[in-house]
Amino acid sequence: MTTQKEKIGMEEQPSLLYKIKPISDKLPAVKRPEGHVHFRTKMTWVVVILVLYFVMTNVYIYGLDQAGSLDLFAQYRTIMAGASGTILQLGIGPIVTASIIMQLFVGAKIIKLDLTSRNDKACYQSVLKLLVIVMIVVESVPQVFGFLVPSSGFEATWGAGGAKLLIILQLCVGSYLVFLFDETISKWGIGSGISLFIAAGVAQSVFTGALNWYPINSAAEMSLSNPPAGTIPKAIYVLFNTNSSEMANGGYELIFLGEPNPMIALVGTVLIFLIVVYIESTRIELPLSHGNVRGARGRYPIKLMYASNIPVILMSALLANVSMVALLLFSNDFLSSIPLIGGNGTIGYFEPGSTSASGGIAWYLSAPTGVTSWLMPILDPMNYGNGHSIVQNVGHVLVYGTVMIMGAILFAKFWVQTTNLGPDAVARQIQKSGMQIPGFRRDPRVLKRVLERYIPTVTIMSGAMIGALAAGADMIGTTGHASGTGLLLAVGILIHFYEAIGREQMMEMNPVLRGFFGREE
Repeated sequence: MTTQKEKIGMEEQPSLLYKIKPISDKLPAVKRPEGHVHFRTKMTWVVVILVLYFVMTNVYIYGLDQAGSLDLFAQYRTIMAGASGTILQLGIGPIVTASIIMQLFVGAKIIKLDLTSRNDKACYQSVLKLLVIVMIVVESVPQVFGFLVPSSGFEATWGAGGAKLLIILQLCVGSYLVFLFDETISKWGIGSGISLFIAAGVAQSVFTGALNWYPINSAAEMSLSNPPAGTIPKAIYVLFNTNSSEMANGGYELIFLGEPNPMIALVGTVLIFLIVVYIESTRIELPLSHGNVRGARGRYPIKLMYASNIPVILMSALLANVSMVALLLFSNDFLSSIPLIGGNGTIGYFEPGSTSASGGIAWYLSAPTGVTSWLMPILDPMNYGNGHSIVQNVGHVLVYGTVMIMGAILFAKFWVQTTNLGPDAVARQIQKSGMQIPGFRRDPRVLKRVLERYIPTVTIMSGAMIGALAAGADMIGTTGHASGTGLLLAVGILIHFYEAIGREQMMEMNPVLRGFFGREE
């Protein structure tokens, strides 16, 4: 018979990750500030890190044959927050993938950690650093041995194996620096470094896509067959160089549907921006009053987008990894020889020199890139055919949309639980601040029951909504090929960053508020 004391001992047995923690603690990391960091200092760190990030996106991999290499994540480049051919080739991919793995294991109770506990949360963050390094190696090795080709001179100097190893080393250094940048902003700055990197990359793509006045083919003279690449310069050029008859016979089609950067993508970009801004402002506000100070009242907002944009980042990173695996299985010399799955077009079929799936499961899970990739082939298959039947194109849209919505709901639930946004954690936070809901007893269990009426439902709704918006934005298309998901993320990130700045300013003026927001060190 097990005694009560033995039961308590078994319940308090620490996770096996504590055995790994001494190793991961020795890895380079950013030290958490010991006291309150002033607002100006936080903004300075944000600006410095963003400048360093943009500098690194222009540091190209030494010894890489840029012309002979393929970008495995080309279609996910903006949301991966990296730059093709640079030491940030992997972007935030390894960090996000490691976070997905840890969240799934913690959420499924495979890893027994209570993230509301300071010690367990420290163990989680420490082991995450080690897993990030593992994922950097896991994602860099297949790319270097399959798609990132060393230059002939570099290979002659260091040998085939040595050249590939040096390129892998550069990718590892660049990716881990991104991880340290993210830690720096999280601890010393405002918001999330990963989110800011995504927003910065998307903003750059949208800006150049809308205003680029250089011709599509810079080597040829500008003409109606080679107009400016930017949406607005292209529309102006076509309008001033065609008559009414020519506009009716192809001019409008060139402006609104012609790649790259058609006008319909710019309209979709503006529309998605307005929708996200409206939804972000929708919330439920629970009235609060201070238990000891009469007349002190406040509100706890539960936003409709309660799970933020993190579920879409995680889902997009997961689909990017699915695409990478499918491409490797189809085109890699060694992996394509594996029985059943190697070179199997059902898993994913890729045209030579392309990193975007042209068929198979990987194609159904890939994001549509504007209306010309799915809607026009359905409405006018004769002129806009993409090699797939009407049924297949409809299936592509339905499968992608369903996977994005269901995946976003799943990750939203995991994210809320692992970031102390669940009813139990929020109830303790409100209780700790001295606030309570008027008319209810001041007890965290009572607060939890009230919050359980709203938070679980709003979490599912926010996950479904952010997934649907991301899928819809991808289908409409975006200026600068920022991807619909990237645009959606950028808008949400900028709104949250603006709100975070407002909170930081309030806490700077009212130190008492730091305790309520959980920021008092």
